[in-house]
Amino acid sequence: MNICVLSFFLQFSNQHNAGARGWQPAVCKMAELDADLDHILPSSVLPPFWAKLVVGFVSLVCFARSYDGDFVFDDSEAIVNNKDLRAETPLGDLWHHDFWGSRLSSNTSHKSYRPLTVLTFRINYCLSGGFHPMGFHVTNILLHGGISVLMLDVFSVLLGGLQYTSRGQRLNLAPRSSLLAALLFATHPVHTECVAGVVGRADLLGALFFLLSFLGYCKAFRETGNKEGTHSTFWVLLSILLGAVAMLCKEQGITVLGLNAIFDILVIGKLNVLEMVQKVLHKDKSLENIRVLRNGGLIFRMTLLASGGAGVLYVRWKIMGTGPPAFTEVDNPASFEDSVLVRAINYNYYYSLNAWLLLCPWWLCFDWSMGCIPLIKSAGDWRVTAPAALWLCLIGLLCRALCSADRHRRRILTLGLGFLIIPFLPASNLFFRVGFVVAERVLYLPSAGYCMLLTFGFGALSKHTKKKKLIAAVVLGILFINVLRCVIRSGEWRNEEQLFRSALSVCPLNAKVHYNVGKNLADRGNQTAAIRYYREAVRLNPKYVHAMNNLGNILKERNELQEAEELLSLAVRIQPDFAAAWMNLGIVQNSLKRFEAAEQSYRTAIKHRRKYPDCYYNLGRLYADLNRHVDALNAWRNATVLKPEHSLAWNNMIILLDNTGNLAQAEAVGREALELIPNDHSLMFSLANVLGKSQKYKESEALFLKAIKAHPNAASYHGNLAVLYHRWGHLDLAKKHYEISLQLDPTASGTKENYGLLRRRLEQMQKKDV
Repeated sequence: MNICVLSFFLQFSNQHNAGARGWQPAVCKMAELDADLDHILPSSVLPPFWAKLVVGFVSLVCFARSYDGDFVFDDSEAIVNNKDLRAETPLGDLWHHDFWGSRLSSNTSHKSYRPLTVLTFRINYCLSGGFHPMGFHVTNILLHGGISVLMLDVFSVLLGGLQYTSRGQRLNLAPRSSLLAALLFATHPVHTECVAGVVGRADLLGALFFLLSFLGYCKAFRETGNKEGTHSTFWVLLSILLGAVAMLCKEQGITVLGLNAIFDILVIGKLNVLEMVQKVLHKDKSLENIRVLRNGGLIFRMTLLASGGAGVLYVRWKIMGTGPPAFTEVDNPASFEDSVLVRAINYNYYYSLNAWLLLCPWWLCFDWSMGCIPLIKSAGDWRVTAPAALWLCLIGLLCRALCSADRHRRRILTLGLGFLIIPFLPASNLFFRVGFVVAERVLYLPSAGYCMLLTFGFGALSKHTKKKKLIAAVVLGILFINVLRCVIRSGEWRNEEQLFRSALSVCPLNAKVHYNVGKNLADRGNQTAAIRYYREAVRLNPKYVHAMNNLGNILKERNELQEAEELLSLAVRIQPDFAAAWMNLGIVQNSLKRFEAAEQSYRTAIKHRRKYPDCYYNLGRLYADLNRHVDALNAWRNATVLKPEHSLAWNNMIILLDNTGNLAQAEAVGREALELIPNDHSLMFSLANVLGKSQKYKESEALFLKAIKAHPNAASYHGNLAVLYHRWGHLDLAKKHYEISLQLDPTASGTKENYGLLRRRLEQMQKKDV
């Protein structure tokens, strides 16, 4: 609601000065473009409210299918496993952590600083009472709808300016060109990742404040009426502030200051770049008479934008720290190539792929890394034609923009290219290495420039061809296909199984795709199929240590220990600091009775990850097998210190102390554990056993019954309660629970033996009574 109010304020707050003449756009040229598009949108020009209602409704239809989807892919790490969302985490920590909840000062930090986005996740978490994905998804869908509606006003500026009368009053019109461009933006399928994936919230919020910053900058000139060279410093500063807010949502938000500068120079300053270049080449002394060079207001605004941008980036740099994020070769292989030429060719090929995703967003994939796009290493590779075609188009558009005598065409083409290119620059690898090859989410803002250029292109075609109905059919067909594709793709983002499988046909060479399909299958218990996909992931990328680790784990569970050890050993050779693989290798070596090697593997895992409770737990199991009881208890105690809710470590301590006759100590540990994890039925069961041996029958009985209530089908729970009753003298109750236990597990030999003893005792008692 606050965002809507701010947008309304940016657009309409000048109505109090209706008597003054407003900023004058090229209204006649805008009317010409609208006339060219009349056959595509033949209805009368819509009032702004209805135009926004249409755009908002269409945008919601496109992505509404994802409203009840799961948390998928990166959502797990950024949301479910992110402690910054939980109420117990101080709000101040958000300003010192990265997007994934790690400290920015950490060497392993991703350095993505988006505290305002994380804050919205935290609000979602509080409002929904936990990790319920629907609230997160609905927020994303509504944000996209709001941004699409806001695009109507942005396109009105970009395509020719908001329309005003000579007295400064805004005409109550929504131009067809702006409406068409906004509809193309609202329905573009490349936006699915941002909208249907919850982590795309960063791009949505960044785009929202980016657009508000741009509209605020435009407002700086409408506030001052028709006085040339004047501006409202307040609105310029507010625009810079909104740009900083955009950057705190997503890093590329700061690029709005560059777009504002280009808009100011080309539209407000009316600079003709071609004319200026010609005068420079001809050494024309009249260069000093070019108005934009004598505009003190422009120089002042450029100084404000440059100073504001530099200040924001400096603060961002100080918070992030001087170290760059730690990306690996599989994240962005081209950036690790030694040859500058190979890097340049592949970067340009990536640009062409991004352009293709805007032109034909049919082949979409959640991840384009790890072999999905093989490197170009030879000039004979046919793919080098793609960047050549891209640059041919861009240069052609740029020349068309600069050489055109039509100021309106020059304005649209230049601003369209600016909106297409400037927000994309942080993802271009030109200034720093990025952690991806192609990412559909970074095209959210650049797609606005594409939609603007496409709209202008349709208008130009309509003007120079007689087949207007064919063009109308093409445009409406594109809109219909886009909506259909959005609906289909939103469905694929509803759960990980559909999402991962959808990528197999798009990126069959992507090892991560096969890894994720395998992981999803393993989580659902289909180990046989998971093994097949893990093996394919390792085949495609022989250095894929995470696939080796997961495959080794499954083989370990299937008792194929030899191959499991080989895979895990290879994984730690490739990545010596891979703590999880070291721990799993230790578990396999322990199963193979290679105890010294297992202990060394566990110690190496802890060396690389000091806070590793699961590794301490497994180390304790090793010591218990070796009858090193004190060492085992110390290891399990370390596990519970690092992770107080580590039920298995607590249980093993109680059982070990029980088995070695230390009943008082076992009871103390059990009570301590239940204080920390009061609803854990396995802890209740273990402590109940200890209390029974200590002849604290009443308390033991209460814990047994509580454990059975929580887990009624556990045969051992009934069997041990029966033993307690047997020892306590409540023979009828003992008989009842022995029978329940044997019904649940007829093969339990100990229970059978105890039940037999009880029956003989009952028979003897009956004989005595007789």
